[in-house]
Amino acid sequence: MKNKTRRNFIKKSSLFSTGLFIIPRNVLGGNGYVPPSDQLNIGAIGIGGKGQDIMGSWAKNERVIALCDVDPENSVNGVTSSRKYYPNANFYEDFREMLDNEKDLDAVTVTTPDHTHAVIASNAMKKGLHVYVQKPLTHNIKEARILTKLAKENKVVTQMGNQGGSCSGILKIQEWIDKKLIGKISKINVWTDRPVWPQGFKMKRSSQEKPKNLNWDLWLGPANYTDYTTELHPFNWRGWWEYGTGALGDMGCHLLDAPFKTLNLGYPTDVECSVATVFEKAWNHNYVPEGCPSSSIVTLHFDETSKNKSKVELVWMDGGLRPSHPDVIPAEDFLGEEYSRNGVLMIGEKGVISCGTYGINPKLYQKGEKTVSFTTDFSGSEESMLDFIHHKKWIDACKKGYNSNEYKNLSASFEYAGPFTEAVLMGNLAIRSYMLIGTKKPKYSSNTVHVSEHDNYIGRKKLLWDGASMKITNFDLANQFVGRVSRPGWDI
Repeated sequence: MKNKTRRNFIKKSSLFSTGLFIIPRNVLGGNGYVPPSDQLNIGAIGIGGKGQDIMGSWAKNERVIALCDVDPENSVNGVTSSRKYYPNANFYEDFREMLDNEKDLDAVTVTTPDHTHAVIASNAMKKGLHVYVQKPLTHNIKEARILTKLAKENKVVTQMGNQGGSCSGILKIQEWIDKKLIGKISKINVWTDRPVWPQGFKMKRSSQEKPKNLNWDLWLGPANYTDYTTELHPFNWRGWWEYGTGALGDMGCHLLDAPFKTLNLGYPTDVECSVATVFEKAWNHNYVPEGCPSSSIVTLHFDETSKNKSKVELVWMDGGLRPSHPDVIPAEDFLGEEYSRNGVLMIGEKGVISCGTYGINPKLYQKGEKTVSFTTDFSGSEESMLDFIHHKKWIDACKKGYNSNEYKNLSASFEYAGPFTEAVLMGNLAIRSYMLIGTKKPKYSSNTVHVSEHDNYIGRKKLLWDGASMKITNFDLANQFVGRVSRPGWDI
């Protein structure tokens, strides 16, 4: 209400007691001019790396009044570039100070490591601010459930940064499915060539000096304290459960969006997985429960929906694994993207729909019919153009307000992105359960952290999921991975 009052005051400020005072638009600023009353006051939290999105053309007609980053002088990661681009914006290291001090903010973007998404977004929404949060929405399932609830309670406009949700390719896939062109769909294969950072090995802890201006305690946020290491910052945190969500969290929200959205999938009914083993010493494989595996296969099952009258088995593969060719797809065709690096196969009674990351360039393969290709043609790269569209739709919805038509047309508001993220992160719950060892004492070989192949892995089973209660019903130890215990002072 505070933000609405501010904008209404500006709009009414041209009404004087002597009557209506009209200023011609060309006097105000000519073609393309956006009056102050139609501009959002935006704060950006995390302005290096992907956070440099704040310099995108989607923000050029708004007012970026505050910037925040825990590493204020990082020129390699682009923080200093963002600061130079907005020299008049107030700068902060601590997002909490920014949210407390910037009373005129309307909205914030959150582009930080996965483990801090939820605490930042929740603080912003409680202050009535609209939020745009990069994928995955949260670090774990419980956080996603909380953010979904907070967005509704505070009636704020939200968007998760899986820009593929705004790709025309997904609309084409939806059209093909609604027309029943491949019939009922019972199997979905999704895969990625990620990770592209170290996984499956023990973290190396050589003596390393923290960058002078990096506020390491703020970077850690809700995670347990640990000394600075380049094995975490600035990039490799993605492979460690305390901070990242692995290959599934990194690419799942981009690749799984097409089947989830077009089939209206809900919570999975169960999940199971298998992961690769890495041997650095004969007969003893690496045991790294604090880190993500080098590759994995996750299987989820879903009940039938209004869009698809069949139960569905969805198989996710990462680390370079991919499915084989369905019979209907010619042997020489790539699966998904060029060289089959990433992709989606939706397998139905009468054919297969294939697409790449973001839902780009979908293909329709029907038995006995000519292949139908749909090219998602953008000026510039697919990602940069989709970033603009995805952000701009959020901006437009912020200006119209919660529950407006613009809001309802968002492709990744938390109403959708929250439950979607929960389902995506079910795979990580299964992977972490897969590494649990029972009461039998592990057998460690001398001077290593390798585990004998005879150890008692008690979580290697199909896990049954009660989505409404947010609980595994047949293996209680797995429920420790539904949420997390945060450091004092960092609770949502």
